[in-house]
This record gives sequence, structure tokens and C-alpha cells, in this order.
Amino acid sequence: MIKKLMIILAGLGLFLGLAGPAAAADVIPIGSIVDMTGATSDVGKDYALGIAEATAYVNDQGGINGKKIKLIQQDYGYRIPEAITIYKRMRNLDKVVAIQGWGTGDTEALSPTITKDQIPYISASYSAHLTAPKDWTDKEGKKHSGTPYNLFFSSDYSSNARGALTAWYDKVWKNNPDFGKRKPKLVCFYHFAHPYCSAPIAAIKDHAQLLGMEVGSDQNVSLVAIDTKSQVLGAKKEKPDVIWHGNTTMSVSAAIRDCFALGLQVGHIINNWGFDENLPRLAQEAAEGAIGIAQCPLYGQDVPLMDQVVAYAKKLNPGVPQEKRLLRTTQAWANVLLMAEALKRADKAGKLDGPTILKEGFETMRDWQMALGGIAPLTYTDSDHRPQSVINVYQYSKGKFNVLDKVDLKTRWAEKWDKEWLGW
Repeated sequence: MIKKLMIILAGLGLFLGLAGPAAAADVIPIGSIVDMTGATSDVGKDYALGIAEATAYVNDQGGINGKKIKLIQQDYGYRIPEAITIYKRMRNLDKVVAIQGWGTGDTEALSPTITKDQIPYISASYSAHLTAPKDWTDKEGKKHSGTPYNLFFSSDYSSNARGALTAWYDKVWKNNPDFGKRKPKLVCFYHFAHPYCSAPIAAIKDHAQLLGMEVGSDQNVSLVAIDTKSQVLGAKKEKPDVIWHGNTTMSVSAAIRDCFALGLQVGHIINNWGFDENLPRLAQEAAEGAIGIAQCPLYGQDVPLMDQVVAYAKKLNPGVPQEKRLLRTTQAWANVLLMAEALKRADKAGKLDGPTILKEGFETMRDWQMALGGIAPLTYTDSDHRPQSVINVYQYSKGKFNVLDKVDLKTRWAEKWDKEWLGW
């Protein structure tokens, strides 16, 4: 059974953004599809809390030009059929004007329907497949439909992978005694069957070749794996220099621990949903030196508006210990603040419907800087929904997450950025 994530049912203090009755004209229904119980709940729970907390903040700040958001949040357990069912319910019964979504598999499965229904869908999936608003053709000549109503604040998974691999090559490999003597080798660890995990694989392998690297055989690691010794032993035969981890934090930590335990001395690069404050807690000493992407500030980091992020977490979910809150909270806030800005612009333009929210909201943003610090300025056009090109690459070292590099893909590979990389 689908359960609404309300205070009584979830027991987590989720605030649904509407305190007391209000006239229908003053209420904006917004959907939120989250994973609180499924394969990505290790990162999904915190994100769901952040969506509700950020919505409460927006409402307390005056809402959308005086109109309050009514947040309708439901757990789909990372099951695509259930996400589709929830989406239809939100569209048909709740009459939502926009949705905060979650996973890549369900978001990509819904994208044709979202486009047809013209409902802006601001997801936690940063798949590059969702960044091309117009129809496009890939380098193999395959045609793809545009996804104009899919949006998010972050750089996409493929850009993240390219940026992180570049940072590793520049900052780590170039300091290796073998630099210039041989090609470094990349091996990818990820769950083959999940679209989120596989989304950037073609891009990172393409980028490895661009950097003059070798690419070894992939290892299939389950999203819920707690033992990856067989995959590590398989990779060990290939003698990789660096492993790309494409899963979420729990299974990524297991893989890093097993590499350490089995003596595989290798660098680790981690996609953004596997790189957070829980990584060193779970991987312990094996996390030393791990590299990952964070396109938003860590929870509690000293940046503008973080005081409100923390204050609303304490106020609305006091039962969740502060030490268990993650940067997933700030990721959620970034997507909510992005959506709120688009809604405000559309409302000023005179209409809160999908086409207006898209055209007069998102696609009018040019280097828009949100109030939450640590987020790059965002730009959306009618031909490109990649909001940013600078990839923030961190390294965990000596108990801290430190900036390793900021790689501007658009500047470094301008022609490829403009003509080749959009959509994959």
C-alpha cells in the first residue's frame, strides 16, 4: 500500500507545508515522490525530510508571492510501477502544478508522460538524458526525444563523472611516479540493472579515452550490497589505478572497505549519491583519499542560509539526531528553492501552469544565484537544461572533506560541451 509521508504515519515529523485552512486560490499543490523504504533509502530518507523542511521555510517566507505551497509527499519504495501510480494520482486527483521527484529509473520512465502533461518535474535524478529539452541525436546516430519538463539544480551525472575523472587525472595521477610511463586504467563498479547507476557509464568511459586512459571490465555491484569481495577480486586481476563507484553510500562503502581489506591499492571516485558524511562512518579508514562530487554544501557547512537549513531540521524533525543529517538535506533545499523561484516568476507572469512555469520561470534564469550558499549560478535555456558546468570535486582526507578541484567542463572542452555532450 502507498503511504503518505505524514507525521502520524511516518513518525518522522514531516511538515507538509500548509498550516491551517486557506482559500483554494491561495494554495499551490506540489507533489513529492520519495524513497523512504527502498534500495536508495540510505540517501532518500534525509532527502525527503529536506524537501518538507525547505517547503516549510518557503511558506514561512511568504510562499509564492503570498500563496502557500501544499506539499503532497509519498514514498514509492524505489519501485517504478508505484511511482507511475503515484504520479497519476497526483496529476488527476491532487491537480499538482509541479512535482519534486526522485530516482532515475522512474523519472526517465515518466518523462514522456511528463512532457505530454506539461508538468514540471524537479528530480533528484541528475541523468544527462533529462537535460536536452529538444529532440536530439547521439553520436551513434540514435534519435532521442527531448525532455523539456525535467529539471534539477545540479550538474548532471555524466558531467559529474567527467569532472571527477579529470580532477583525479590532474591532481592524483600526474603526481604518480608512473605518470608519462604508462596509461592509467579505469574500472567501474555499479549496479548494471539500475538506470541511475548506469546513466554516466558511457560518458566516463568516453572521457577516460579522451584523457588517454585504459578502460577495464565493469563489475556488477548491487545497490544493497554489503559484501563485494567477489567483485573486488575480479577487479584486482585487471590492476586498475582508479575505480568509479556509481551506487549509493551504503554499497559504495562496502566496496571501498573490501578493496582495503583485500589489498587492492586503488583510487576511488564516487558519484554524488555515494559521497556524503556517512562514507567515512561506514568505510572508516578505507575512506581515506576517496574522491567524490558535491554540487551543494555539506550539512552544517558555513555558507549563507545554512543556519535556516539546520534550524528547520531541528524544529520540524527534532527526533532525527543532527549527526545523522547529511548533505542530502541541502540537495533537497536546492531543488525546492529552485522550484520556488520558477513558481514566483510564473506567478508574476500571470499563470501557474506548466508551460508558464517552464517558459516564464525556469527558462528565464540566467546565472541565477539562489540564497543557499555553495550552489553555482544556474542558467536554463529552451535548448539546454544543463544548469551549471563547474564540477566541485572533493577528497576525504584526515577526517575532512576538502575541495580537490573545480573543473569547468564548458571552458576546458568548449566545443564538446556545446556540440557533443548534451543529453548523455
